[in-house]
Amino acid sequence: MEFGTIEREIYVEASPEIVFEVVSSPDHLKQWWPDDARYDPTPGSVGEIVFGDRAAGGAVVPFTVIDARPPRTFSFRWTHPAGEVAAEGNSLLVTFELTPSGGGTLLKMTETGFREMSWEVAVLEQQYQEHVTGWDFYLPRLAPYVATLKVRP
Repeated sequence: MEFGTIEREIYVEASPEIVFEVVSSPDHLKQWWPDDARYDPTPGSVGEIVFGDRAAGGAVVPFTVIDARPPRTFSFRWTHPAGEVAAEGNSLLVTFELTPSGGGTLLKMTETGFREMSWEVAVLEQQYQEHVTGWDFYLPRLAPYVATLKVRP
């Protein structure tokens, strides 16, 4: 098995502009993915996302915005060591590509950088599988969340 790239596609019944906000804004992100998110959705912004309760030992994960081109592309690097600048080799790159489709949006999520992390094979496999499981759990929550938003015509 190759542990290089995770790709998922989902269809969201909303415009690319709305879907872009949901995948890039910390306030929206924490409604379907992490429990908390703190960053500015502009390229170069450094922040964090949190899974679980920070005060109870939840996972605080560094997060750096790489690209933000509304309403088509949002990408970020994450999982790099705290205090280090996110780069290839110390972080994973997630890209959301949005394409108009019918009356909604086709969202393609790609996560890369696993092999570049210089992990032992067992760690690589474990991390890759954890991310596959995570995206398979969290990404399907995006479309139902978008459906709850009050969108003005």
